[in-house]
Amino acid sequence: MARNSDPTALPLRPPVFHILLALSSRSLHGLGIAAEVETTSGGALELGPGTLYRSLAEMAAYGLVQVVAESPEGADPRRKYYRITPEGERLVRAEAERLARVVAEAQARNVLPATQ
Repeated sequence: MARNSDPTALPLRPPVFHILLALSSRSLHGLGIAAEVETTSGGALELGPGTLYRSLAEMAAYGLVQVVAESPEGADPRRKYYRITPEGERLVRAEAERLARVVAEAQARNVLPATQ
């Protein structure tokens, strides 16, 4: 069965979730997004340029991210910066809540220890 290509369908594909998560606190350029994703995923997800920029273009088409009109002060003006949109914020929150429910269920079944 083919995977849904709609980046707004839950559960989110890992690159989409991690890109939105990376942009949830500040605008970033492509390499900054890739570095943030690698950090927040504990190195489990490394986005190559093809996956990163294809995902960003798709997410922009769906209104989840947008290009920042002006680069942040002191930034290299040749770099394209991205920010999350209100729809992107809604979606990343929905996915985080879905994941929290999964973790709670895993804890209830003693698959994961309960957090203190």
